[in-house]
Amino acid sequence: MEAYDRLVQLVQEVSGDVSKAEGGNKAAGTRVRKLMQEIKAAAQDVRVAVLENRDSSPGN
Repeated sequence: MEAYDRLVQLVQEVSGDVSKAEGGNKAAGTRVRKLMQEIKAAAQDVRVAVLENRDSSPGN
């Protein structure tokens, strides 16, 4: 599923900046907040895709 792959990619991208932000790096904190918004949207896309898949499956 393409939406899930995008979500996984975003989570992997943010991991390095999370550590930097915890260390007090303000720029990394800004990047983390921005990517978290993208992760939120990507998670919603996964949710919608799963619902569409469920609704279009035979037997429903």
